[in-house]
Amino acid sequence: SRTEPGEKEAAPRPDAFDLGAQSGRWAAFRERHRLSCEEAARLLLDAFEYRGLVKHTGGCHCGAIRFEVWASADLHVFNCNCSICTKKQNRHFIVPASRFKLLKGADNLTTYTFNTHRAQHTFCKTCGVQSFYTPRSNPDGYGIAPHCLDEGTVHSIVMEDINGKEWEKAMKEHKTIRDMSKP
Repeated sequence: SRTEPGEKEAAPRPDAFDLGAQSGRWAAFRERHRLSCEEAARLLLDAFEYRGLVKHTGGCHCGAIRFEVWASADLHVFNCNCSICTKKQNRHFIVPASRFKLLKGADNLTTYTFNTHRAQHTFCKTCGVQSFYTPRSNPDGYGIAPHCLDEGTVHSIVMEDINGKEWEKAMKEHKTIRDMSKP
């Protein structure tokens, strides 16, 4: 649309965009899958941004906590021997925060910290299960417990022992752990 001299052009709505020749395909896609515009856009963005990754879902034992995480079907899991990981048998893989979404249960989470208080050990107030946490090594990501994932999306697991008893030394020597939470 054209504006007359002195008139202000109407600002486009933030949710409006011109799909040109693809508008028919977009409408048919949304209708076929019964999706809102936002749901369809999220689906397509996820498919593009997370190419090669699988959407895993999981949660705690009682079901109060549910989450989704985009990660490889072939998981690289850390088996740490620090004091808390040993006591909890905390085996985990690391993902960037942008690939994790808490679906339900934020109000049912509680957090335990100790020592440096950098690691945020979150767990369900009801059943006590820690299905994910924020690791000290990767405060910009999440450590996900593979045993808390729903069945059907994990292809394989490679386990790597990490010497958490000598945490600073282990982090200095490990070549890739800090990059695992980068998008």
